[in-house]
Amino acid sequence: MSAPAARRRVRRLNASMVVGGALVGLVVLAALVSFVWTPHDPVHVDPAHRLAPAFGGDYLLGTDKFGRDVLSRLMVGARTTLYVGIVAVGIAAVLGTPLGMLAGMVGGWSGELVMRANDLLFAFPALLLAIMLGAVFGASALTAMVAIGVATIPAFARVARGQTLSVMHTDYVLAARSAGRSRLAIALRHVLPNIASILIVQASVSFAIAILAEAALSFLGFGTRPPTPSWGRMLQESQELLFSTPRLAFWPGLAIALAVLGFNLLGDGLRDWLDPKLREGR
Repeated sequence: MSAPAARRRVRRLNASMVVGGALVGLVVLAALVSFVWTPHDPVHVDPAHRLAPAFGGDYLLGTDKFGRDVLSRLMVGARTTLYVGIVAVGIAAVLGTPLGMLAGMVGGWSGELVMRANDLLFAFPALLLAIMLGAVFGASALTAMVAIGVATIPAFARVARGQTLSVMHTDYVLAARSAGRSRLAIALRHVLPNIASILIVQASVSFAIAILAEAALSFLGFGTRPPTPSWGRMLQESQELLFSTPRLAFWPGLAIALAVLGFNLLGDGLRDWLDPKLREGR
């Protein structure tokens, strides 16, 4: 690829990262603002203003079938979504990354055993795990976070293992092994810093998947429990009025779509921005 073409490629990907970051920042801003201010009480039921229209009166986006302010619920729902995503991705990264690094550094039958167990876990989707955990411990946001986090562990383990295998064949790692460095020291000093960038990208993409999974679980009743606002729960409550009042499904659906799009664009932009081959074209 020529230098001008590489620069055009970098500019396009940077634009993707900026747009993704702006969408993610919008969701984060709504969540942070909801801690100190919302237009109305998001759980207050006001039958007198049931199904109030959008862009009129005291309710900017209208009210739902119980008279609750839609905008306030969207703002608090952003907080719920980010909370579930952060915890779920944190669980996956904390458990999946060491497993992948271990499999990549040890190799042999021990590494294969770790990855085959990882493949077995990969066969259980988040929804199935949430149903199982919900049957044992009860449906809640906690069970949704754990289910999504555990279901995402294989993705981090695979990425970490693949990148670890590449790093283990570099000259500086071979030199560290020749100098008698322990595996733990090599992992912390050489492997983890060199795979951190791809793990950040994986976290961004996994966050988008976690948002969709949380919305699906809340829609089916296995996620965030009422009266706590959740975008998936808002979709579930609006389905009986889908044809008469479609805006009730439109706003939470739009919020989910923008959040997922934002994290996906951010992940794509970060992936290419962190790629050294693209940085050479700057």
